[in-house]
Amino acid sequence: MLKLIGAILLIAGVLYSVWVALRHRKLSQPPKSSDNENSVSLEPDRQGLRFLGLKQNLPAIILLVIGAALLLYGE
Repeated sequence: MLKLIGAILLIAGVLYSVWVALRHRKLSQPPKSSDNENSVSLEPDRQGLRFLGLKQNLPAIILLVIGAALLLYGE
């Protein structure tokens, strides 16, 4: 039973970290003019690496650690 809970927590941690990385951003926009070819992109402008920060991903890291511990040491 503990291994099942650990697997669920591990999957929840991965899904939460993906959700944090993708939320609040448009991944694509329609082109505003046909003259500018660089405007069509799936990457948002000025994204940076803030979405990889510890503050945003702390709940996901906690879920991953607890899930991994339960998978390793659960009976």
